[in-house]
Amino acid sequence: MKILVIGSGGREHALVWKLAQSLRTEVLYCAPGNGGIADETLASNGGKVSCVDIKADDLEGLLEFVRAHPVDLTVVGPDNPLSMGIVDLFEEHGFKIWGPNAKAAQFEASKAFSQAFMERHDIPTARSGVFTSPSEALEFAASLNGRCAVKADGLALGKGVLMTNDMPGAEKAIHALMTEKAFGSAGNQVVIQEKLEGIEISMHVLCDGKTLLPFETSQDHKRALDGDKGLNTGGMGTYSPAPFLGSDQMDGIRQSILDPWLDGCLKESIDFRGMLYPGLMLTTEGPKVLEFNARFGDPETQVYLMRMQNDLPSLLLACVEGRLDEHHLEWSPQAATCVVMASGGYPEAYLKGKVISGIHAAESHPSVKVFHAGTLLADDHQLRSNGGRVLGVTALGESLEDATHRAYDAVSKIHFETCHFRRDIAAKAL
Repeated sequence: MKILVIGSGGREHALVWKLAQSLRTEVLYCAPGNGGIADETLASNGGKVSCVDIKADDLEGLLEFVRAHPVDLTVVGPDNPLSMGIVDLFEEHGFKIWGPNAKAAQFEASKAFSQAFMERHDIPTARSGVFTSPSEALEFAASLNGRCAVKADGLALGKGVLMTNDMPGAEKAIHALMTEKAFGSAGNQVVIQEKLEGIEISMHVLCDGKTLLPFETSQDHKRALDGDKGLNTGGMGTYSPAPFLGSDQMDGIRQSILDPWLDGCLKESIDFRGMLYPGLMLTTEGPKVLEFNARFGDPETQVYLMRMQNDLPSLLLACVEGRLDEHHLEWSPQAATCVVMASGGYPEAYLKGKVISGIHAAESHPSVKVFHAGTLLADDHQLRSNGGRVLGVTALGESLEDATHRAYDAVSKIHFETCHFRRDIAAKAL
């Protein structure tokens, strides 16, 4: 198979790494890729991954590329090209592409759409309201005593949610999103939810429009600082499996959330083929959906693909072709932990261009993989930081404690100026 991966972050590096391990993969492109992706080697023939200088949101440029370099499958990593309709565009021209079409991508692209869908189909979620008027938003926040999640309706790189505990905080958040436009036009409309209490986990579910294949559990760490303090980020680390759900609870989530979601899609003619990623809060009243995403999570992808034993090209192609009922997921019994090394100041202002050292030493252990997120191989042949989240240092272990210790040991060998990382990844489980 000839495969194109779209994207440039840690999620895309993990996808490329896993796809490259398959003997089915003969040629592998990534657009635009990053400083680590081009170093991956194909198991089938020893060839290298080719990074293509086309941005993930340049839909016409990507279409032109696959016309000139025919591929058997395109795999879309980030949310933006999905919401822009890249799947619809490629399918119109006869190219197979993995990811939900624009209609299905609304589950992530519009939190208002997603919230209304859950209410229509009795999927348990938080009490909420959708607002275009700041004064009406404030009135609803007051009914929650200011304990709420204020969410930009549109895409905001995973950072468009502000959590508040009182009315002064809610007023500040609503003003930031709706008046100051902290996340641009994504804040023209906001969703305000009651603040749910409990344990938050990440679910991932492959769907081919009629069959669901739930992944094992993981837990992300959204806040920038230890102890879940600081601003929301795109994710500062994760681990899998999460110990908070047994098989009975997983069956309950399927019955109360996943099956009604799929039934709702069928009733509303939403042909969802790709990854559904619901964030769940395990409350005293049972699991409730915080929000839906429509792609692999980042950094959840890093731990999932370290543990997955399936042939990924075969799995994704079956998803596109509606054949997931022919497959079941296979997982390593080992645990995996990913620690994100970020630029100082992230998710606010941060510096780029810092020289990175120590990755080779960190990967000297066979159970450690460093996934590049915001890196660039500069003109001076030095690997440099080129984003807010720079690296996802990921390790396997016989236990979660082993995996976490191994990941942090690898982190200690990597250095770049202003580097910041959380020191409590997986602490809730341990």
